[in-house]
This record gives sequence, C-alpha cells and structure tokens, in this order.
Amino acid sequence: MPSGVHGGGCACGDCPHGAREGHRRAVAAFLRRRDEFAAGQGLPAAVAHSASASRQWVSEELAQSAELVAERGRAEGKAWLADLWRRTAGVVWAAVVLLLLGQSLTAVGAGWTAARTAGLAAALVVAGALTAASWFHRAKGGALAPLIGEDNRLSTSRTVAGAWVLFVAYSVLVLAGRLAGASRHTDRDALLSGLELARGAGVVTVLAVVCGIAVLVRRVVGLRVLGQRLQKVPADRPRAADLLTDDAGRGTFADIQYVVISGVALVFAAVRLARRPDQLPDLPWGLAVVVLVSAATYLAGKYAEGGRPVILSVVRSREAGDLDGPIRTGDDIEIRGAGFVPPGAQGADRLARMVVRVGAVHVHVPLVPVPGGFSNPADTLLTVPVPADVEPGRVEVQVVTAAGVETNRYAVDVTE
Repeated sequence: MPSGVHGGGCACGDCPHGAREGHRRAVAAFLRRRDEFAAGQGLPAAVAHSASASRQWVSEELAQSAELVAERGRAEGKAWLADLWRRTAGVVWAAVVLLLLGQSLTAVGAGWTAARTAGLAAALVVAGALTAASWFHRAKGGALAPLIGEDNRLSTSRTVAGAWVLFVAYSVLVLAGRLAGASRHTDRDALLSGLELARGAGVVTVLAVVCGIAVLVRRVVGLRVLGQRLQKVPADRPRAADLLTDDAGRGTFADIQYVVISGVALVFAAVRLARRPDQLPDLPWGLAVVVLVSAATYLAGKYAEGGRPVILSVVRSREAGDLDGPIRTGDDIEIRGAGFVPPGAQGADRLARMVVRVGAVHVHVPLVPVPGGFSNPADTLLTVPVPADVEPGRVEVQVVTAAGVETNRYAVDVTE
C-alpha cells in the first residue's frame, strides 16, 4: 500500500502504526466480549440450559478471541522492534550533542583543550559503532539486541554489563585520542601510565564481575528452566520496566538495587573521568566493593526465584445445595496447590494452554470470566470436570502449566 494510505484508523500489520492499532482493537474487542460473558450475556440458546455446556462454550470462544489478541500482540512486538533501531540511534546521537553542548559551556573561560577534543572524538566513534550495530540488527531491536534475553525481555544483568563495557571502551578511546595528540615524550609516558592496573583496578574488577554475572545468570536461568525449577513465558516485546521488575511486572528488590547501585557507580566513574581524562577512572575500592555486594545480591535473587508448581490436594467441587459424596465422572474437581499460573502468563491466551491430566485423559482448563479477569484458572486453584472417558478407580491427576512445566502426580479415587 502507498505510505499515504495508512491513517489513524489503519489496522493492518505491515506498518508499526497499523500493528499497534490492530492490537488495540483486538484487546478492546476481547475485553468487551469477556465482560459480556461474565454478565451472562451472549450465550446461544442451545447451551444456555446447561451450566457445563455454557462454560465450555464460553471458554472456547474466549480462547479463540485471546489467540487473535496474542497474534496481534506478536505483530505489534515485531513492528516495535523493527522501529526501535531508529530510536536507539537517535538517543545515541542526542547524547553526543549533549556532550558537545556540555563541553562548550565548560570551555567558556577555560578554553578548549585536547581532552575535550579526545572526549568528543571518542563519543563520535562509539556513536558510529552503535549506529552501525543498530542497522545490522534493525529487525531485532537495534543496539539493544544483545540486551534482550531469550524470553524477549530486557535483561537486567546484560544491561548493567553492557553499560560498564561501553563506559570502559569510551574511557580507553579518550586515552587513545589523548595519546594520538600528545607531542611530547613525557605526556605520552604519563598517558600510558594512566592505563596501569594500579590506577584502574577498581573499574577493571567491577567490569569483570558484572560481565561474569551476565554470563552466569544466563546459564543459571537456562539450567533451572530445563530442570523445571523455573517457569519462563516469553513476552510480546521488551520494555524498559523489565530492568526493575519480574516477569509478572512486579518490582523486585534484587533487580532494583543492582540497577540503582550500578548506575550511581557509573555516574561517579564518569565524573572521575571528566576530572582526570589522562587515566582510567580510579573507582575507589569502597564503592567497588558496594557494587560487588550488589551483584552478589542480584545473583542470589536469581537462584532464589521461581519454583516448581505443586498439587497439594484434590477435592470434589461442591455448590450450595449439593449433597456430599465421592468424586464421580462428570463432577467438577478442585485442584489446590501453588504455582499453576507462571509469572507473565496472566493473559487469556496463556491461561487457555493449561492442561490437567486425569488418568490418561487430557482436560483443558476452562476459562471462567468475571468482571475484570478470570476466576478460573488461578495460581492456587483450578477447577476442571472429570471426563466420562476416565475409568473408575484410582487415577492420577497432574497439571501442565502454560510454561510446559509439570506438577507432581496426585492420586484420587473416582467412582461410578
């Protein structure tokens, strides 16, 4: 389509605005339909007489509508990533302009120095490299592509490590520029001595630790996911809030303190570089140790998060007026436990993927809408019917979550 055809009401998926608009409309239609079903409206007469039939029909309708929302969300995420490289490149060059303005203002009265020239040249080199990387990875987030994890979220450990790598690279480029412009032998010797380990031991130690944390966290998360000790659900697209929150969007102490303390240390190191551009920033050991403690806390948080879902009990679901009795085929059962809904799987398309094995029969967990959300499934409680194909006797019940993680098996007795 010609570029002028896409307007405010575009809902196609071949442009970023169209993908966003299509996703917005799909979400609005799904919420409207969910609230109608929650109010008991929109049910066909053929299933309205049966509670189980109407529940199953509503669940199927909502699952199909949620799948459309998820498809639109993935299209919006791809379009957003494809457009992100321009934004990252713009932010990088805006930072260069701000650096130039800051140098110009501080040069008033003091005069322009070789250190300012080296700093501006190093910024141009870094900006050019980031812009080139953004172009080559323009379909995957531009310069942010290395910072996006396998779950399509911004990785806190990679972002912190990437910030320190860029800062150290910029510092070395500043020294290289100073060295290239130095004419006297004594000046060159002084600049070379500024690269000695005794001057930059704190920065080098912090750089090594944060890079090691980034690699180790990826390994730890991967092994825990494969061992079914951690549930991971991919996101539609990365967000800046991912740096401070868990997969469910809740703020986490380990991530927040790691980002804040690393950011403060980076600001301090940048000030030291501005004051002494003839050597690597001499980060004090006290501040370096604070960063190391923060990194250890973040790593410990990664080991502590998550956990395998577990079934604690299975009971017969009883409504008001029902007689007490054993579990029979056709009855609803309540599965009580923890961890049934992984973080980030609160969307209807994820909830619709949950399955309960009752013996050899796989039962999809029905979606039960209520105003503003769903009452079933929940993180600690699932309600499913016992299918007629289940043979009477002792059978095992097992839940398979949206992340593909299986719970323990729980034995129940089913009578005729």
